[in-house]
Amino acid sequence: MDSSISERRLNAIHGHLVPVVVVGAASHSNDLRSNPTAGEFLCEKGYSVVLPEKLQTGKWNVYRSACSPFKLVTRFPDHPDIGTLHENFVHAVDTFRDYKYLGTRIRVDGTIGEYKWMTYGEAGTARAAIGSGLLFHGIPKGSCVGFYFINRPEWLIVDYACSAYSLVSVPLYDTLGPDAVKYIVNHADVKAIFCVPQTLNSLRGFFNEIPSVHLIVVVGGMDNELPSLPPSTDIQIVTYAKLLSEGRGNPQPFSPPNPNDVATICYTSGTTGTPKGVVLTHGNLIANAAGCSIATKFYPSDIYISYLPLAHIYERGYQVLLAYFGVAVGFYQGDNMELMNDLVALRPTIFCSVPRLYNRIYAGILSAVKSSGSLKERLFNAAYNSKRQAIMNGNNPSPLWDKLVFNKIKAKLGGRVRFFSSGASPLSPDILDFLKICFGGRVLEGYGMTESSCVISMMDEGDNLSGHVGSPNPACEIKLVDVPEMNYTSDDEPHPRGEICVRGPIIFQGYYKDEVHTKEVLDEDGWLHTGDIGLWLPGGRLKIIDRKKNIFKLAQGEYISPEKIENVYAKCRFISQCFIYGDSLNSSLVAIVSVDQDVLKTWAATEGIKYKDLEQLCNDRTARAAVLSDMDAIGREAQLRGFEFAKAVTLELEQFTMENGLLTPTSKIKRHQAKEYFAKAISNMYAELTTSDASF
Repeated sequence: MDSSISERRLNAIHGHLVPVVVVGAASHSNDLRSNPTAGEFLCEKGYSVVLPEKLQTGKWNVYRSACSPFKLVTRFPDHPDIGTLHENFVHAVDTFRDYKYLGTRIRVDGTIGEYKWMTYGEAGTARAAIGSGLLFHGIPKGSCVGFYFINRPEWLIVDYACSAYSLVSVPLYDTLGPDAVKYIVNHADVKAIFCVPQTLNSLRGFFNEIPSVHLIVVVGGMDNELPSLPPSTDIQIVTYAKLLSEGRGNPQPFSPPNPNDVATICYTSGTTGTPKGVVLTHGNLIANAAGCSIATKFYPSDIYISYLPLAHIYERGYQVLLAYFGVAVGFYQGDNMELMNDLVALRPTIFCSVPRLYNRIYAGILSAVKSSGSLKERLFNAAYNSKRQAIMNGNNPSPLWDKLVFNKIKAKLGGRVRFFSSGASPLSPDILDFLKICFGGRVLEGYGMTESSCVISMMDEGDNLSGHVGSPNPACEIKLVDVPEMNYTSDDEPHPRGEICVRGPIIFQGYYKDEVHTKEVLDEDGWLHTGDIGLWLPGGRLKIIDRKKNIFKLAQGEYISPEKIENVYAKCRFISQCFIYGDSLNSSLVAIVSVDQDVLKTWAATEGIKYKDLEQLCNDRTARAAVLSDMDAIGREAQLRGFEFAKAVTLELEQFTMENGLLTPTSKIKRHQAKEYFAKAISNMYAELTTSDASF
């Protein structure tokens, strides 16, 4: 053999060996350990890895999960045969047939009792009957089926029936109002609608305006209570019980979908404009759950409480994962005011929520501690600080503190929660740490959107740093794109910043019948432009810092991101909710604050302020000044810039809700509607500021 060829081969082999320095030795030795080569195009960052966007010439700016750096996850690693929601549920029924699955406290007569359970096997049987019943009524394969009711066992059963018979589910938010529901039904060409008696009353007002609908199924309705329909209506109304019976009497074989088939069209209400239909395939939803399953493990012994709207992708995405692991799902009564009672009765081990509720839990615990007396308050602070120090140092806290202090707090949520997650909007790092210390277990914050089938990133197990949303879901990759008008670039030091863009098998197919809006968010390379601004922290952790879409400019030319400021002010003890407003005609910001009434009353009692009712107290100049002063202190602590401080505040007793049109179903403020709703208060605040400025 030619010696030059042999030498080149030996050099090539040595190039793949890692040189090891032996302490005390005069020379290097070679060891056959992993030595990443140029061909792998990978730079480790801890929880994430960084790759170039284009192999030979691309900038190194694409982040993936360190759990799966070379291939984005599309299927469950342990069950790669599961490619659709139908196959996922078949797996669950076959594996966990006799395990409890769906639980409810509501009895047939409407009274509340202990949780009663349906097994996975029983849910599977009901799913087949409901699907057969829909076919019996002539609902063809590929049709859209509307869901117009809140969380209850029938919601999931009907959803699985749609998957088994290749039907497309279309959730209808029960708080959207008649006009939006009518628009969605017509836009999606919905053939059948499942509702409850209350939402049936809303539908009756526009039966003649939804010509595509041929069947309405009333969940929880009685045959003798169904309304009679005018002869001109081509709609049949049946009860859920009757449809179940008809399906059992006329069983039909499954008509399974393919992974690329549409599973659901989720209409996002958004903060402005007409609802847009997000088209998600079975493959999208399975990829999302499969990616999450790598870092998050649940078990058949776990219990989950379902109260977040199933029409929202946050709850919907979790249900796919829960079924895969065989988790029991208990439903709340349907009344948020009774949620704490449901938690005590169910004693869940998994609790998913949104910052608004976690903020209330945080405020409630601190209020109870402060009112418990100085001795108990000192004991709580000692326990809290000791446990916090142990957790931050990676040590196990003393069980004594749980026995003395924290078990009583844990009991408020049933006493067994081992896994908390937060999503939909940013959670204060202080509150995340507070939950971790008081309740123990794993507390994580995630980030996602409907267009990404749910999870884009989430905190990793064992990561004790808070204030970020973790590393990428193993089923997607993330890059940051420059936003020069906001001075955010991927070359920023010390942390790259920019608009968060996502790509992978979790990304939606587009907005239904809306190519224009689809092209606005999906580019030709398949990247979803989220509109959120993020930065990369050390270790490959993503942090959300701003919002691109809601920025506006003040009169002096300064750009404002109101959501960032609202998230800062959320820590103010007086504030339940906050709406920050400004425009290009004014040089300062004003705030509408929905007050925490208990905190305001306690403050008034402490200050000796007399008032006829809470409305009078909200209008009291001293009260407004006290709230603004507290907001200023919080703002200084968060290092807000001078023009980011609210200069005037209006106190409101009314909460921002979906019912009054001020919140989206994901608890985001509808800014345009809020501006109109509080127009008079905003005008008055600016008038006061003008008068105040003139006095100088």
